[in-house]
This record gives sequence, structure tokens and C-alpha cells, in this order.
Amino acid sequence: MRGLSLLLKCLVLGLILWSCRDDVELFLSEEIIELTPPEDTGGYKGFYLLNEGNMGSNKSTLDFYDFNTGSYSRNIYAEKNPTVPKELGDVGNDVQIYGSKLYAVINVSNKVEVMDAQTTKRIGQIEIPNCRYIRFHKQYAYVTSYAGPVEINPDYTQLGFVAKVDTATLKVVDKCLVGFQPDELTITGGKIYVANSGGYMGAGSTEGYERTVSVIDIESFTEDKRIDVEYNLHRIRADQRGDLWVSSRGDYKKLPPRLFFIDGQEQKVTATLDVPVSNMYIIGDSLYAYSVSWSYITYSNTITYAIVNTKTHEVVTRNFITDGTEKEIEIPYGIMVHEASGDIFVTDAGNYVTPGMLYCFDRDGKKKWSVRTGDIPAHFALLK
Repeated sequence: MRGLSLLLKCLVLGLILWSCRDDVELFLSEEIIELTPPEDTGGYKGFYLLNEGNMGSNKSTLDFYDFNTGSYSRNIYAEKNPTVPKELGDVGNDVQIYGSKLYAVINVSNKVEVMDAQTTKRIGQIEIPNCRYIRFHKQYAYVTSYAGPVEINPDYTQLGFVAKVDTATLKVVDKCLVGFQPDELTITGGKIYVANSGGYMGAGSTEGYERTVSVIDIESFTEDKRIDVEYNLHRIRADQRGDLWVSSRGDYKKLPPRLFFIDGQEQKVTATLDVPVSNMYIIGDSLYAYSVSWSYITYSNTITYAIVNTKTHEVVTRNFITDGTEKEIEIPYGIMVHEASGDIFVTDAGNYVTPGMLYCFDRDGKKKWSVRTGDIPAHFALLK
């Protein structure tokens, strides 16, 4: 009888949920996992991890790691926003916190989802086509956009742009045209620097890619100039001296991926490092980078984990994981370094279609723990 009673209760609950949701699919957060909290939180409560989800699957999700308790919670957006259909959307490409808001850039869904940073409850959304990355200055958010559809096409004609968004109204108030398929951007010294990739146009030949960094004056919001770097740019970060570090993916054939240094005063490339970079994180004078370098010549990936001294430009190491546990990681896909504890967080996309993993290493590169995430874990945002 107890079994029958439990079954009836489950059926009733299911019918209630079905009647409330109607044609809206219900998503629930998964179990909370207890991990070892960092010894020094540095005043941070924890971090959000945005899982991209495989393109076309509409499975971008948001996880949270609580520094105070050590608890790791999966898919929290769905639980906090049960009336929002289809969760976050299709392909989470960036996540940032600014002021009291959490911004998730959802690429193929053509929107930036805006939430309360403390509760992750939905505030609204900003509609931007094929949006990529987001950064902030004063009362505005700046978002790169490919502008056109997701389409590999050597004859692509639609220039990309940077959208200027009022963070109070969540309205796009201006746009500045840049190069084709602009990816990451960074803001320093009153300028916005944008890495133009031309990624949709390089399938036919290396020359199809873009090779410049657009420089936008932030006050007039106009493009001042372009700095020539290399084909197929992707990441761009400013160090603590206001100089820039830019990554090129290369052409996956004869042109290797490399890291470039742009002198902030001279506004030109003054150093090239033979360091492939898929993603990077700068803390102090240390640039942490992992790389998954695919080659159409060998039809294989080469994976590295490097640290570069941004002051001396020396390669400190080409493997910051020191205990051999990098062999557990199939496809590194995201990176963050905690400024207080020194913990290094690296995500693993695995096979891209099933849940990935998050790894935590101490400052000496030794594994502390790992935990399952959503599909294609990629982007971090620290919460104060």
C-alpha cells in the first residue's frame, strides 16, 4: 500500500506540473555535490560556470560553485526561472558579472540573457544577432556580433559590429562596424580592442581570414584604426600595464597558432611567441593558457598548458599541470585562476555531446578534485 501511495503522489505531482507548464518544457536543477572549498576565498562567494551546450541542442546551462560551503550545483537557471521556456538557449558563448547583474551571451539564440547576479533570476534579455563576447565600461556593455547568420561562406559580405548597450535599460543605443566575425574584445586606456577573426571566410584559403585588431575610441564610439597582427584572431586580453595579448588560431594547416604582444603605447605588434592559445587567463604577471591545436595535416590535436610571464615575455612552463593528471582531460575548454587561493580551474568538453568535467588544481599544478558539469563547460564568472 505504501508503494501504491507513493506512486499516486508522484502521478498527481506530475499532472500538476504538466497542467502548470502546458507547452513549456520543465527543467530541474540536478543534485548538489560537496567539494573541498578553497582555503582563501579572497572575498568571493563563488563562481558561475556557463556550459555552452552542443549547437542546435538548446542545452546551454548554468552551474554554481559555492566557495563558502564547497557545494557545486548544476543547472541552477532552470530551477530559479521555471516559467522561462527552453532554459538559457542555444550555445552559451560568454558570461560576465557587472554591478548587480549577470550577463550570459547566448550566441545562436541571438541574445544576451540578463539575470540578478545573486539569485540568477531573470531580469530581461538583449537581442543581438550572432553575439559573441561582452565587456563593460561605466554604464555601458559592449558586445561583439558577427551580425550575419551562422554560415561558413568564403564570400561572406556582412561586416561585424560592436553593440553599445545601456546597462540600465538593456537597450542597444549604438553600433560600431569592425572587421568580419569579431570575437573577443577588451577595454583599456579609453579604447576598445576587438579581435577580428574572419572565421566564416577562411575555409577556402588562409587569406580568407581577417588579421587585424580594431581599435575603437570609447568616447566617440568610432573605429580609430586597425592593428595588423595575423590571420584568424580569437582571444584578446590586456595585462596590468595596459599592453595587449592576442591569440591567432592559425589556419589549421601550415600556419601555426601563436600568441602576439601589442605594445599599448606603440599600438603595434612588438613580440611573437611560439605559444598556441585556445583560451587564456591573466593574473598578475602570469598568463595561463591551454591550447587544443587541430591540424589537417596530421588529423590530430596537440594539447598544451602554458604559463607566460607578461612582463618578461618568457615561457615559464608548457605544462602547468605537474602531477600527470592532464591525461584525464580529453578536450580542455575553459580556464580560470583564483587570485587569492591560486587554484587553477580547467574544464573538459569531452566528446562535446555529453556532460563535461571541471577540474581544480592547486597553485603547484596538482589535482585537488573534479566534478561533472553540463555539456561543454566553458566560461567562468566570479561572484563577490
